[in-house]
Amino acid sequence: MKEHLARNISRYRKEKGLTQDELAQILGVSFQAVSKWENAVTMPDISLLPQLSSILGISVDKMLGYVPRSEQVTIYEEQYQGSDYYWGVEPNSSCYQVLQCIPPTRPLKLLDIGCGEGKDAVFFARNGYDVTAFDITDAGLDKTKRLADRAKVHVRVFKADIMDFRLDTSFDILHSSGVLHYIKPEYRNEIFSNYKQFTNVNGVHVFNAFVQKPFIAPPPENEPHSYMWSSGELLSHYTDWLIWDSSEIIFDCNSSGIPHQHAMSKIIAKKIN
Repeated sequence: MKEHLARNISRYRKEKGLTQDELAQILGVSFQAVSKWENAVTMPDISLLPQLSSILGISVDKMLGYVPRSEQVTIYEEQYQGSDYYWGVEPNSSCYQVLQCIPPTRPLKLLDIGCGEGKDAVFFARNGYDVTAFDITDAGLDKTKRLADRAKVHVRVFKADIMDFRLDTSFDILHSSGVLHYIKPEYRNEIFSNYKQFTNVNGVHVFNAFVQKPFIAPPPENEPHSYMWSSGELLSHYTDWLIWDSSEIIFDCNSSGIPHQHAMSKIIAKKIN
């Protein structure tokens, strides 16, 4: 919890345009105290948490690393409420690329980032991977659990916001499809450095990200927390890794009931010692 608190104080202080000294003056503490909080050396006194959360514009729960059930970050919280699986139950094509690149011929730990309703996470578990998955939607996580029960496999699931979550344990495979646009551009270097740091040697990342193209209209969904990537941006985070695939595709989509197109950048990269 101390690391979550430290990271969130630093992140939301900067988003409010406050220096450590300015925050300290408002709270009536020294700037050294704020520095220690942000470096996880100490924690603020519990009596300061309500005022601190008010200044930073977030709840105490969120500041401490917990995502309130009532907070809706994505429109898919509502979409996943139905009995049907919004995206179906067939795995994304990237799942087959994982199987091809790093098959589970030995125990392999896999993290599915932004698992949605769990179709990819359950596919991986069915094929022998040790799967952990997280998402921001309660409805999606509930469906992931039900899908795993139906398939008679185990998937460890937890709720987290991709902007707040950081790895503190290592995995062999990191997979994410259609989720990375929820990461604000100014946090991508930090988050991807964390992902790379906590990936085992010879581990693999299989990611895709929506990219902005001037000849493709914006998607019809009104996503309030969506930040498109640029072509080549995803690849730029892996200049020190072995690149297996860095292609870009354009595909048709009808997810909202309105035909539209997306441009997507893909990366398959391996960590070499």
